[in-house]
Amino acid sequence: MSEGDPMNEQQPDLSRAYKVLSLTAIATFLVSLDTSIVVVAKNTIQADLGHPNLLTWVFSGYSIAYAAGLLTAGRFADVNGRKRSFLRGLALFSIGSVLCGLAPSAALLIVARLIQAMGGAQLTPASLALVLPEFPVEKRTVAIGIWGAVGGLAAAAGPSAGGLLVDVLNWRWLFFINVPFCIFTLIVGSRILHESKDPTATKNVDLVGTALGFPGVALVTLSIVQSGDWGWADSRTLGALFGGLVLLALFVKRCSSVADPLLDLSLLKLPFVVAANLSGLFFSIGFLGMWLLNTQWLQAIWHYSPAKSGLAIAPGPITAALLAAPMGRVAVKWGHARVLMVGSILLSFGTVMFSITIQPEPNYVTGLLPWMILTGAGVGCSMSTLSAAASAFLPPSRFAMGSALNTTMRQVGSALGAALAGSMVVSTTRIIQTAVMTKTPPMFTEAAFHDYDMAWRTMAAIYLFAGLVMMTLFRKPTDDQMKAAGQVSFVD
Repeated sequence: MSEGDPMNEQQPDLSRAYKVLSLTAIATFLVSLDTSIVVVAKNTIQADLGHPNLLTWVFSGYSIAYAAGLLTAGRFADVNGRKRSFLRGLALFSIGSVLCGLAPSAALLIVARLIQAMGGAQLTPASLALVLPEFPVEKRTVAIGIWGAVGGLAAAAGPSAGGLLVDVLNWRWLFFINVPFCIFTLIVGSRILHESKDPTATKNVDLVGTALGFPGVALVTLSIVQSGDWGWADSRTLGALFGGLVLLALFVKRCSSVADPLLDLSLLKLPFVVAANLSGLFFSIGFLGMWLLNTQWLQAIWHYSPAKSGLAIAPGPITAALLAAPMGRVAVKWGHARVLMVGSILLSFGTVMFSITIQPEPNYVTGLLPWMILTGAGVGCSMSTLSAAASAFLPPSRFAMGSALNTTMRQVGSALGAALAGSMVVSTTRIIQTAVMTKTPPMFTEAAFHDYDMAWRTMAAIYLFAGLVMMTLFRKPTDDQMKAAGQVSFVD
C-alpha cells in the first residue's frame, strides 16, 4: 500500500469512511444522472437549437464516450493515483457541465457532452477505489451496495429531475445544476481524501492497450446506439461493430501479453466477476429500455409535459431509494444472487403489467402507478446488489479496475437497451416526427400500441434472464480461485 492508504490502519474510522462514501457518492450521482436527465428535454432543446438529427448525439455521444473511457480510466487511476484521477475527472465534468449550459448550438452542446462524459469516466472507477479501503472487510459489501445504488438511482431519477428543471427553469439548468455540487466536492475532497495507488503497478500505462481498448469500446457502443437510425443491416452499423470487435480482440490479446495490462484478465477467472458483469449487462438493457419506453409513452401518447411525466414516474425512484441500502445489507446475509433474483422477478412482473394495464387514454392510478412502485422495489433490490457482487471480494489493488469493468458492461447494456427500445417502437417515433414536420396532432395506430406491448414484454424477459444468470453462475470465491487468479483472498 502507498503511504497514507487507510488500509494501513488497524482500526478503520467508520465515521470518516462514511464521509468519504458520501462525498464520492455526490460525484457518482451527478455522472449517472446526466446519462438520463436529458431524455425528457429532447423536444425542448430541439425547439431552441434546431438540428433534430444532430441532437440525438446529445444522449448518444455521452453514452459512447463514457463507456469508452471507463476501462482505460480504471488503470490510469491505479497507476497515477485514485484521488488525483477523481478530482481531475470531477473538474473536467464540471467544465463540461458549464459548457453544456452555455452552448449556443447543437454541435457545441455535443462537444461539451463529450467533455462531461470523459470527466465522468475518469472519476467513476477512482471513486469506488477511494471508498473501499476506508471500510473493514466485513463492511465493504454494504459500502459497495450504497455506492452502486446511488448511481443506479440517479439514472432512474434523471427523467423526473429533468422534467421539473425544464418546466420550472429551462433546459440549460439540466447542466448548470451540477456545478455547485462539483465545486463543493472538489473543495472538500481535496482536503479529506487519501491518495492511494496500486503498489504493484509500474509508472507506465500501456498506451498501446489504450489505443486499442478506447476506440474498440467506442465503436461497439456506436454501432449499438446508432442501430435504430441506421438499421442493423446498414454498412455503417456493421462496419463500426466489426471494427470495434476486432480492436477489442486485439485489446484482449495485448492484455494477456504485457506485465501491467489495462484490464487484468485474471479477473475473468473469478465466477463472481463473470456472473455480476453478465447479469449487469442484461439488467441495464432492461432498465434503460423500460425507462425510455415509459417516458416516451407519457409524453407522446398521454401528452404529459416534461415536469408532469417526471412526477408521474417519481414513485419508482423513490421506492428504489428507500429499499436500496436495506437490500444491500440483506444481500450480505441472504446472498447476492438470491436478492437479485427477487429484484428481477419484481421488475419482470411489473414491466409485463405495464403492457396489460396501460391504456391509450390516461389511466395513471390504475395503469401505471402500482407497477412503477413495484418496479422501483425491483430496482432497489438489484442496483446495490449488482455493484456489490462485482467488487466486494476483490483486493484493494483491483478495486478501480473491477469497478471500471462492471460500469463499462452496464453502460454498454444501457446503450443496447436504448437502441432496442427505440427500434421496437420506431413506428411511434415516425408518427411523432411526421406530426412535428406537418404541425398536426400525432395519429397513433393500433400497431403503434402493439409495439409498446411487445417492447415492455421483451424488457421483462431480459430482466428475468439477468436474474437467472446470477442464480446460475454467481459463487462466492474460494481461496483456490483467488490464488488461481493471482489475487489475495479477502473472503471472510
